[in-house]
Amino acid sequence: MNEPFVFLILLNWNGWRDTIECVESCRKLTYPAFRIVIVDNGSTDGSETILRERFPGIELIQTGSNLGFSGGNNAGIRHALEHGADYVWLLNNDTVVDAGALTALVGAAECDDRIGMIGSKIVYYDNPGLLWYAGALLDPACPHRPAHRGLRELDRGQYDDAVETGYVTGCSLLARRKMIDEIGLLDDSLFLYFEDADWSARARHAGWRLMYAPASVVRHKESVSAGGAASPTLVYYTARNRLFFVRRNFPAKIGKALLYDLYEHVLVNIKKGRLPAARAGFRGVRDFLLGRVGRMPTVRN
Repeated sequence: MNEPFVFLILLNWNGWRDTIECVESCRKLTYPAFRIVIVDNGSTDGSETILRERFPGIELIQTGSNLGFSGGNNAGIRHALEHGADYVWLLNNDTVVDAGALTALVGAAECDDRIGMIGSKIVYYDNPGLLWYAGALLDPACPHRPAHRGLRELDRGQYDDAVETGYVTGCSLLARRKMIDEIGLLDDSLFLYFEDADWSARARHAGWRLMYAPASVVRHKESVSAGGAASPTLVYYTARNRLFFVRRNFPAKIGKALLYDLYEHVLVNIKKGRLPAARAGFRGVRDFLLGRVGRMPTVRN
């Protein structure tokens, strides 16, 4: 029993059906030293009661309110560190995992003690032959346009080499304890979106390596919680948090990022007749300029 101990953190918010399917897949993991922790983010659909009854042997932390992706996962990370985790695995609850997914992540991470974060190959849940994430591209000259490598490409094995990556997506992210101790937790103020890219950039600036492990395979139900690409919620947080991310990590590029945000999230949505999304994009940019962080304010469209 010399294997590093991993805490697997599943964040649930009004999604107990997805969480049950994810947990059932995680129970088949071949890695011998891990513990599942479910963090319920103040669900209002009865998730806490249902999940406690379904999985009485699994720890469940109740945050008491919706703290967003970053705040909810931070609650789980703190718990993991307090209870001796060597690694923390953030895993979206709307995923299912291959049995060898965690073994592959830990095995790759243990090859170099300067690897701070490592991510899986992620494919679409309904079409596992189609890639969603095979590492990431982040050009310091255009940091406002990070992208998943291989997105919507057929998986022909073209991304089956373990390589360094621009950032690790929070959909499946194994983080080393020593790195967390050094750089801190996810940024609670971002609430949702770009918190993983920001965490990755902070790790890289501190000298940690970011890796992609293709032998670890995860299937993802894309955009189940956000409501799709034109969702005002997604547009608001993406527009706002992209700017906070760039200003913090690539400050010389903030002007370019601001112009891009106004074009992509406001003008494009207006042209397509998606006025609620355009208004959300404008509010995101405005709130960045005003220094507003945290949860998106509730407004009428």
